[in-house]
Parts: sequence; structure tokens; C-alpha cells
Amino acid sequence: MPRVTRGNKKLLRRKKILVMAKGFWGAKRKNYRSAKESVERAMVYAYRDRRNRKRDFRTLWNVRINAAIREFDMSYSVFICKLKKANIQLNRKMLANLAATEPETFKSIVEKAKSVV
Repeated sequence: MPRVTRGNKKLLRRKKILVMAKGFWGAKRKNYRSAKESVERAMVYAYRDRRNRKRDFRTLWNVRINAAIREFDMSYSVFICKLKKANIQLNRKMLANLAATEPETFKSIVEKAKSVV
């Protein structure tokens, strides 16, 4: 059987990994084997953290809303419950943004929520 030399394909496949390893430290950038391991691990982290980013932002918004709502002597859970009863359909991202940038608007939303029994 003739042997397969692979030619350009092997070079291109290795080059793709080394380009992806750009910015890594030491041999992880230069040696193909080390670079391949590091790139594979980095890709796994990237895949996982694209999902975790959504969790982290929702947690951040909840913390910001809670901090803002404590000034009105109300807890976060009570506030969200009253918003639902008042049929105010603002998501947490917008509520956190209003609390940080437009306190007067946020205050009016809190007053509407408080008026609901």
C-alpha cells in the first residue's frame, strides 16, 4: 500500500490550532501538542461560559433591583410579586437599568406596585 503523506492538509490543520492558540503563554502557543490541548480546553470553557454569562447577568440584575428596592422598605421577592399583580411587565434587565439610571421612573413604578394589595 502506498503511504499517505497528507501534504498541505496536515499543515493547514496544525496552523489553524496554532492561530487559535495565539496569546497563550510559552509552549502552549508554539508547540502543536500543547497548543491543541489548551485550545480544546479553552473551547470547552467558552461553550460553558456562553451559558453561564446569562446566569451571571440575571443574578447581577436581581442584586441591583434588590439594592434599589430596599430604599423603599420592600424586599426583592415582594416587589416582583406586586409587579406581577399590578400587571407591570418589565423584565429584570430593564428594571435594573431604570434603578441605576432613572431613579424617578423607578420610584413611580415602585409606587404603582405598592398600591396593589
